[in-house]
Amino acid sequence: MNINLNRISLFFFIYLGMCQVLVAQHVKAVIPGDFADPSIIRQGDRYYAIGTSSEWAPHFPIFKSTNLKEWQQVGFLFEEAPKWTKGSFWAPEYYFHNGVYYVYYTARRKSDGVSCIGVATSQFPDRGFKDHGVLIEYGKEAIDAFVFNDEGQLYITWKAYGLDKRPIEILGSKLSEDGRSLVGKPFTLLKDKRGEGIEGQSILKKGQYYYLFYSAGACCGLECTYNVSVARAKAITGPYEEYTANPILDDLDDWKCPGHGTFVEDKEGKTFYMYHAYNKTSHVFTGREGQISELQWKDEWPAFGSSISEDADYPNVHVDFTNDTERIFWQWDFRYMQPRIQMQNTQLTLSGAYDSHYEAGIALTLRPYTLSYEMSTTVLNHNHSDKGLILYGDEKASIGLSAKGDDAVFWMIKDGRKKIIDKQALSDKEQPVSLKMRISPNFICKAYWKQDNNWQELDAEKDGYAIDFLPPWDRSPRPGLNFSGSEDSQAVFQFFDLNYLRH
Repeated sequence: MNINLNRISLFFFIYLGMCQVLVAQHVKAVIPGDFADPSIIRQGDRYYAIGTSSEWAPHFPIFKSTNLKEWQQVGFLFEEAPKWTKGSFWAPEYYFHNGVYYVYYTARRKSDGVSCIGVATSQFPDRGFKDHGVLIEYGKEAIDAFVFNDEGQLYITWKAYGLDKRPIEILGSKLSEDGRSLVGKPFTLLKDKRGEGIEGQSILKKGQYYYLFYSAGACCGLECTYNVSVARAKAITGPYEEYTANPILDDLDDWKCPGHGTFVEDKEGKTFYMYHAYNKTSHVFTGREGQISELQWKDEWPAFGSSISEDADYPNVHVDFTNDTERIFWQWDFRYMQPRIQMQNTQLTLSGAYDSHYEAGIALTLRPYTLSYEMSTTVLNHNHSDKGLILYGDEKASIGLSAKGDDAVFWMIKDGRKKIIDKQALSDKEQPVSLKMRISPNFICKAYWKQDNNWQELDAEKDGYAIDFLPPWDRSPRPGLNFSGSEDSQAVFQFFDLNYLRH
């Protein structure tokens, strides 16, 4: 969705001032952190959910649950990007048919940058997917696939843009029995008559009606206006009658801009809607998080009950790089970096290749769950490369803390240009260096280092550095480990901690 970028800076400073008086109470999402455009499926006693990864690799995170409340990541759809793709990995759609698991997903085509819908299949819901390439190319953009089985006939629907000066439309087509090719001519389900954007559709059938749920408004960023509406028809092809009480899902007490979801039926026969929304406190700094609400009915029209949620006490992350440690699902911006990771002897060695015009180097990151946290590490080796911590927004926006040569260096990248905020000489050039960065609820970052028992603060007189410039339009900044230097050098880390702060 388009947003007014010219107004973001002013809006962010107003929003920042408001957040300084907020209590850091974070109501827990069922899948916290950046998990947009979720799709959900149930097989027996287990539920699986998959979401957008955008420009992060590996691509499309997969989560598993036995009760819809507690979710654990189990992997990714793709460890490496399919050869036809170049980025914008959005809106995956789970489907199970004839013993095969399908994921229909959006990505930009490498040859021309056009967003298309591809398909991958597996015998398992959480691993082993094989890509089959492009299934749908339509107009300037074909995204947001959804599959519906209408009494044995498969249909696939999608959002299309750039159709010979026509508005955005939600289109549909019959799908072949093997789920890998379109059959017949596509048809229109719904048109964007108001020019606000429509997408993220899903379909349920109840009684004589097909109910088309869709999201409208601006999906992302500080000025998002997303919400969920519904229309119904007596045939899947339409015509669709829009509900006069739309939207049926809008901003809640703690959450804003809900949308783009799919449905699942639990073992008791209740229907639930998994979707994403922004937390009003942390907003773009934790991204669009996974929510679930129960579907209800009134006078033959749907409504949603309260979300499945609870007050948060997120578990801290401690990674000591032992071989038997719980798997940590690192991600990185695959467009600009190719990390090499070696873990042994309770150490992590990080190196790799990256774009020579790219200042940040390698950023090995995790999804944050709240706005306020500390991350820390100890760097074990000394050389003239940057080795330390980073909060990575995108290729042109980061802030970090490094042990470099004989110094501890607090730095930032804004608009693609690197600036040294402060640096201090290490007290012992031979000993390991401990580093710590603290992110506060008012969007302020502070940096510390030590080689003894006392933390030394960098840029202490400035009382931290504002990081409101970090978030990209569609995803959250991510904390993690950083390396920047020649390909024959490396960074060696003893541990990585991510501790969420309670206020």
